[in-house]
Amino acid sequence: GQTGQAGWTTLFDGKSLTSFAPVGDANWQVLDGVVQANKGTGFLVSKASYGDFQLKVEFWVDDDANSGVFIRCQDTKQITAMNAYEVNIFDTRPDPAYRTGSIVDVAKPLSMINAGGKWNTFEITAQKSHLVVTLNGVKTVDVEHMGHTRGPIALQYGAGTVKFRNVQIRTL
Repeated sequence: GQTGQAGWTTLFDGKSLTSFAPVGDANWQVLDGVVQANKGTGFLVSKASYGDFQLKVEFWVDDDANSGVFIRCQDTKQITAMNAYEVNIFDTRPDPAYRTGSIVDVAKPLSMINAGGKWNTFEITAQKSHLVVTLNGVKTVDVEHMGHTRGPIALQYGAGTVKFRNVQIRTL
């Protein structure tokens, strides 16, 4: 990735997926500055690992999409909410306790925000045990959790139509 202003590194610039390794069989395609998938299941896993960082991700999902941004992944072959922190994107999750804006099984969302049908921005800060998630400028998670300390980032495709753009990170 390229390092730009104030230490931000662009992981996905709308052109190539060189910073990521695909896992699974999701049909990721780069089109018009976004990476998108609409069938299969899988992840785009960053080739680099990160401990303490700020991450910015823009995403678009349809109403019944299931996606997420996994951070500090412990096992890139088998990524789950148990061995990573899953910042969820799932408006219609059957158990809404850990819906869009939550960290699954760690922190329920402070605000109920639907993401479907528009571009959204996650800002995710992980600093030691302190995890903060902001969705479209609204804080949805602010929690202390001693769990996973470092690992790659993974963008998930689970169901529906999922698009990502402008993925940037800076280490803290």
